[in-house]
This record gives sequence, C-alpha cells and structure tokens, in this order.
Amino acid sequence: MNLKAAGALRAVLFVFASVCAWYSGYLLAQLVPEVPLSSAIYSIRSIGERPILKAPAPKRQKCDHWSPCPPNTYAYRLLSGGGRDKHAKICFEDELLIGEKIGNVGRGINIAIVNYVTGKVVAAQYFDMYDGDYSGPMTKFIQGAPAKSLLFMVTHDDGSSRLKEDAKKTIEALGSKEIRNMRFRSSWVFLTAKGFELPAGIEREKINHSDAAKNRYPGWPAEIQIDGCVPKELS
Repeated sequence: MNLKAAGALRAVLFVFASVCAWYSGYLLAQLVPEVPLSSAIYSIRSIGERPILKAPAPKRQKCDHWSPCPPNTYAYRLLSGGGRDKHAKICFEDELLIGEKIGNVGRGINIAIVNYVTGKVVAAQYFDMYDGDYSGPMTKFIQGAPAKSLLFMVTHDDGSSRLKEDAKKTIEALGSKEIRNMRFRSSWVFLTAKGFELPAGIEREKINHSDAAKNRYPGWPAEIQIDGCVPKELS
C-alpha cells in the first residue's frame, strides 16, 4: 500500500472513531438523569467516607423517670417547691396532678389523692399554712380520702407556720416520721396509703430544712424529690 492510500485509511478510521465516541456520549447522556456537577463530585467523594451512625434519642419515661417502671406498677414523682419560682409538682402515671402548668399549686401543703384500684385521681388541692386557717380543712380533706387510696403530699414555700396539732396527728397516723420536724419553709415530700400497706422498699418521705448557710435560694432550701413505682393491686 502506498503512502497516499495509507493516509486516506487513517483519515477514515479517525472520522469513524470520532462518530462512535460522539454517539456513545449521546446515549450515556440520555440514560443518566441530569445531576448538578457539584452533586456528582460530592457523590464521588462520599464513596470512601464511613457512614455516620447516630444513636436514637432516649425514650421519655413516665413522670420523667430515668428508667421505665416494671409492668403492673404505677409511676410517680413528688417534687417540693424551691425558691419563689420553683413550684411543687406531683406526677402520677405521667399525669400532672399538682403543678404550675395546670394552675393548682400553691403556698403550703399540696395534696393529691389517687384511687389505688383504678389509678384515677380523686382530688387535688393545696392548703396555705402561712396565711389563713386551713389546717382544719386540710385535716378533713385527708381524713375524707376513701379506703385504698394513695396520698401524695409536697410543700411549696412554708408548710408549717399554721399547721395545727390535729393535722400533725392525722399525717403522723399515716406513717409520717417528719411532720413534727417541719420548720419554716422546710422542703417536704411524703407518700402514703390509706387502707393498705405500701411495700417496705418504697421511699416514702424526705425533708430538707432552711439553713442560711446552706440554702440553694435566698431564704429557701433546695427542692427535694422522691420517685418510684408502686405495685398495682393483684387481682
């Protein structure tokens, strides 16, 4: 083959290769969806990266417990007031029985009564122990709790100044060891039962006295709490 023929063959092959390359690119463009160049570059870079594993958010427990209560138990949490703006709370089975959000917390002793069999709230009320004469009505309120009731008591601000002997005897009869130790603005929480006995291992009562050298808030001690799980009645 002479040089002229060889040159012509090379030209034909070049044109053929160019047409094939163009057609292949055209087919690829039709098959691949349009993606921004930046996204394509990011996808290529991400191939070698390790996936980031995120732990699931912890599941919220009833009454803000750290861990769930066992089956066939009631969850509860009692929190005394602390300072002017830290209001007392009583939570039972994730329902707020006493608290600022529902507008029924007040200065003095806050009490909620729950039917132990049904788990339903019977009554919830606060009794001012600093101003007025509410010790007697509080005593009647406690004594009027039906049999097989759970009673939850928490202080907010002062729960002792106008607390009379009849009230102390009534609360003491329900198992309180601290009611006679209450002082001005003592933080106090108490869980008790009427008509049945609570299991021995359940924490029932705490108290924290106001002390100028140790108070968390000016003129007020730190709030205190108890929480736990009360076994339901066995059928």
